[in-house]
Amino acid sequence: MLHDYHHQLHVKQQFKSKRTLWVTLWLTLFFTLVEIAGGLISNSLALLSDSAHMISDVIALGLSMVAIYLAARPPNSRFTFGFLRFEIIAAFLNGLALAVISFGIFVEGIRRLIHQPEVDFPVMLVISSIGLLVNIVLTIILSRSMKEENNLNVRSALWHFIGDLLSSIGVIISALLILITGYHWFDPLISMVIGVIIFIGGARIIKESYLVLMETVPDPFDLEKIRRDISAVEGVEGVHDMHFWTISTNHYSLTAHVFINSAIQPLCVILAINEMLKTSYGIGHATIQTEHAQILPHGEYGQQFLHAPDERERMQPDTL
Repeated sequence: MLHDYHHQLHVKQQFKSKRTLWVTLWLTLFFTLVEIAGGLISNSLALLSDSAHMISDVIALGLSMVAIYLAARPPNSRFTFGFLRFEIIAAFLNGLALAVISFGIFVEGIRRLIHQPEVDFPVMLVISSIGLLVNIVLTIILSRSMKEENNLNVRSALWHFIGDLLSSIGVIISALLILITGYHWFDPLISMVIGVIIFIGGARIIKESYLVLMETVPDPFDLEKIRRDISAVEGVEGVHDMHFWTISTNHYSLTAHVFINSAIQPLCVILAINEMLKTSYGIGHATIQTEHAQILPHGEYGQQFLHAPDERERMQPDTL
């Protein structure tokens, strides 16, 4: 059985985000059905593209909910880091969904620019206005949740609703322009612009989640500065095999091997390094392995840390 402290390090309770996502999910599902009906009745690509995006919102919120519930589960003998990483997987899938949907909107927009259908702008305007109000409320709800429990998973869901908010604004502008000018090509044109904006948001989420999945050094940390600070700890002579990565949002892990002076108690060195990492960087999960170059030199690297025997060793009788 894993230790309770280990459980705490790899478990994330997100009560505020959980309540927020449940409210957001039901509101989104309801309006998605309304918008699909409105898009089919009015024959508006802007409305249909927005409803397609709303469907992705429902899926995104579902993934986010699964991630939040999994994050609360403790680690076990198989999933030793717990289930926090699913938060990043959910964010990656949400970002990918944004990119795919925006590409589909762009392609359909080009098709409709070539073959322009008639659009029932009154229906389009009414439903898009309702959608604007709904998306404003949902965006505010998620934004407030982000301030209390920031994570990439909820941020990816928020980007879906920012895209929806832009879509609703675009649909309203499109309807008004069609009403004023009579030119129906405004509908696919504005949809394509919205698609580009949605793609940019999706690409950002994909990039951030990809970097976490590839276990890169998290921003804004400087690995070399951390290495120098570890080297400055009394008794540390060299730092190597150092790795620093993100398990989930604001959950970091660091491992490092350090050459230490044989005259220094290894446990004191480990304690000092962990205290420095926690105080200076907020890193509470670090695994430090102490080594000595005379025992395990790691090839040419360790040669520079080999010293003449200390005074204590010189005073010991030669047993050979």
